[in-house]
Amino acid sequence: MAPTSTPTAALATAPFGRVLTAMVTPFTPDGELDLDGAQRLATHLVDSGNDGLVLNGTTGESPTTSDAEKAQLVRAVVAAVGDRARVLSGVGTNDTAHSVELARQAEAAGAHGLLVVTPYYSKPPQEGLYRHSVAVADATELPVMLYDIPGRSGVALSHETLVRLGEHPRIVANKDAKGDLGAAAWAIARSGLAWYSGDDMLNLPLLSVGAVGVVSVVGHVVSEQLRAMIEAHTAGRVAEATAIHQSLLPVFTGMFRTQGLILSKAALNLQGHPAGPVRLPLVDATPEEIVQLKQDLAAGGVHL
Repeated sequence: MAPTSTPTAALATAPFGRVLTAMVTPFTPDGELDLDGAQRLATHLVDSGNDGLVLNGTTGESPTTSDAEKAQLVRAVVAAVGDRARVLSGVGTNDTAHSVELARQAEAAGAHGLLVVTPYYSKPPQEGLYRHSVAVADATELPVMLYDIPGRSGVALSHETLVRLGEHPRIVANKDAKGDLGAAAWAIARSGLAWYSGDDMLNLPLLSVGAVGVVSVVGHVVSEQLRAMIEAHTAGRVAEATAIHQSLLPVFTGMFRTQGLILSKAALNLQGHPAGPVRLPLVDATPEEIVQLKQDLAAGGVHL
């Protein structure tokens, strides 16, 4: 018989919880920050089964929100759900000094952890990636989740760099959107980092090679199903986990027919949750895209 795990033991292996949604940043119809909407959306997501929320990431439109808006968002969401969920703030940029400033700002605003994306566009060598991440981790007392997404950043964290970063006392996790299960398996085994899927289509495959949870975009609409899948997998009910994963394939596909944030806000707006418009250079979903989104979500069992 497999030993039963306690909540404390579960948190030891999943330092930020198991189901986290990379939350959109709600805006008013005229494009201003909607803090009341952010609190209501955060409450809804936690009520739906999220252990944590990631704010100020790409899905939170971090490229087009100001530093002041980022801090306001963290303070508002922590006030709303900080006693029930871990609130992480994205602080990664391709400017190390700016990332350090954002990390300190997030700590002062009450964040429970930091998400640090691989510096984008500049394509630093591995030593630069290492020093950047360490500089941000050294700036506060908060635990850090790395974010490895070469499709956006242009450069990946190597196995060796992940292992080195895993030696830092505050770098405790990695959000993996690399799309390479073999690389993930090796890095999980060697780095000691808690691994989180950052690619919804690969949530279950990454769990199978040692991931402990997800940082999801589709969590905006299927958090309960994601939690059920993870719990089934963790309990050894692999067939059940596979069935849930397969039932969600239309959602995984549908939410990324165009940029995932665009369709996340469209889905939330359809459900009557706070989201609002996107900011340029993104554009809101077209009527045709919304029709297709409704079909995809319905096929995945999501009620609008």
